Amino acid sequence: MPEPTQITIGTEARCTDGVCGEVSRVVVNPVTEAVTHLVVEPRGRQGLARLVPVDLVESGSPEVRLSCTLAAFEQLDPAEETQFVPGSTGYAAYGPEQVITWPYYGLNAGTGLPGGVDLGVAGFSPAITYDRVPLGEVEVRRGDPVEATDGRIGHIQGLVVDPQDHQVTHVLLQEGHLWGRKDVAIPIKAVSRVGDTVRLNLSKHEVQVLPPVDFADRAR
Repeated sequence: MPEPTQITIGTEARCTDGVCGEVSRVVVNPVTEAVTHLVVEPRGRQGLARLVPVDLVESGSPEVRLSCTLAAFEQLDPAEETQFVPGSTGYAAYGPEQVITWPYYGLNAGTGLPGGVDLGVAGFSPAITYDRVPLGEVEVRRGDPVEATDGRIGHIQGLVVDPQDHQVTHVLLQEGHLWGRKDVAIPIKAVSRVGDTVRLNLSKHEVQVLPPVDFADRAR
């Protein structure tokens, strides 16, 4: 039976022909508790982050290995979208389908819009970039807070996934404060909610008495 796949957020991601970036977040279906995608950001933010279907993940530690080439990676759906203020350089380049839809009062002083920053400055394109997540799914990021039944207990380090059905089996948590931190694996049955905040069905004491784990050792 295949070993569980550990996915530590922040890990380097490698295609069959080279490094493509690092895992910045994991996309989970909160109903089925299954991982559907990894979000991989190119190094140095050179290009868009991509939504990598979990079926392309061959290994999760010590690096995430993908069964696709760099060229194929570049063709995957983007994991983020940028929209621009009308009249800015970016708007002219990308067109009205990427116009910012929220009010932009105060962003421009030089092209007839009320007060603020001059959009005529070369290379300046007021914009907003936001994550793209498949409908009904949620993102898990490194450092997201974890709440026990009686308060915050730590933050997310990653997930352990069953390689056969991609179900999350454990949430990897760093528990404690600066001088008393330890890493623990929380069984998914003890998790009541996955999202911006991960909520547990355990008290702080119940988490604190769990044995520590070495995330690297779990992956071997």
